[in-house]
Amino acid sequence: MLSATTSIQIVTADLNRAKARIASDTLVRRETKYYLDNIKSIKTSKDFVNNYRLFSYAMKAYGLSDMTYAKTMMQRVMDGGVTNAKSMANHLSDPRFKAFAKAFDFGDKAAGATASDAANTATTKSYIDQALEDDVGEQNEGARVALYFMRNAPNITSGYQVLGDKALFRFVQIAFDIPTTTSNTLDRVSKLIESKMHLSDLKNPDKVKTMVRRFATLWDLQNASTQNASGLQPSQSEAFSGAANLTAIQSRYSQF
Repeated sequence: MLSATTSIQIVTADLNRAKARIASDTLVRRETKYYLDNIKSIKTSKDFVNNYRLFSYAMKAYGLSDMTYAKTMMQRVMDGGVTNAKSMANHLSDPRFKAFAKAFDFGDKAAGATASDAANTATTKSYIDQALEDDVGEQNEGARVALYFMRNAPNITSGYQVLGDKALFRFVQIAFDIPTTTSNTLDRVSKLIESKMHLSDLKNPDKVKTMVRRFATLWDLQNASTQNASGLQPSQSEAFSGAANLTAIQSRYSQF
């Protein structure tokens, strides 16, 4: 199995070529064609979540595959849109939900939501990015996490965004040595992340590459030892990731 460092170097040496290879994969090509052929026929959020093939494609494109089961919540995200400051998408700290709401904005665009470029070309582009990361992850999970961070780093504006995203938190915990024994208070951990990772650096490609190199080196060192490959104990990582963390954040906005 390739190391995280080597896997990242291979893919980033010619990223466009790597994406083209993934786009030509039989399964990816077939699912993308189905999506583009049918997405414009969807006129409501209910129709969307009830078409599993289309909905799961879109959820994967925006890095939300682990939330595909949450149909009711996602309907609220889409129907609320993004122009209303009180909408659910605008109150969830994880930017992936707002990005999804912008792409499928039934609240503001109604039946025309799926005709936009964001719902078509931009979504298929994101799907290919995700598929590439999944492909790389088959060789080295650390490389997948690093590529995901590289793609999303410029859009991170707070520690809360990191906490709401399992992969981002995994990257940051290893790269910046966030202790696993930290108290499970979201405010405290968010501030700790921001104190160790300067948010302004995330818009600088060179500084992001430096972060990725550091992460890859530490990942490879951990993976070579008897430690868990992620550097986290399952019970500790779950406290700040995926559905567990999202539930904590969403509870603040249950009125929407």
